[in-house]
Amino acid sequence: MPAPASFDYAILRVVPRVERQEFINAAVIVFCLEKKYLDARVHLDPARLTALWPDIDIDLIRDHLNAVPRICQGDPTAGPIARLLQRERFHWLISPRSTIIQPSPVHTGVCEETEGLLDRLEKQFLLP
Repeated sequence: MPAPASFDYAILRVVPRVERQEFINAAVIVFCLEKKYLDARVHLDPARLTALWPDIDIDLIRDHLNAVPRICQGDPTAGPIARLLQRERFHWLISPRSTIIQPSPVHTGVCEETEGLLDRLEKQFLLP
């Protein structure tokens, strides 16, 4: 039986109009240093998003969100951030820097395996 390991995760939220303080969860990022695991899952619901802001550029938001898993995986086409160490990539991804895509606070959990972890968090936080 594998030893338990702690992991950190954060939710990326799309905040189309920051003055209204409304948001939609759109991605989850998971980092487990002990298991050398960093990955993300994206689920963008365009209908819910346009209900909050009919004029939002869905393609632009989708492009930014779809870069997150590529950065997590160290994809060389994802730019210079993807070349950083896993821990550095995680901290870069969860750092507030945009008014439209904002991270939640970082949460911690414990797992024995990382397999299935993203599926569980996606179901809990991203899917309707």
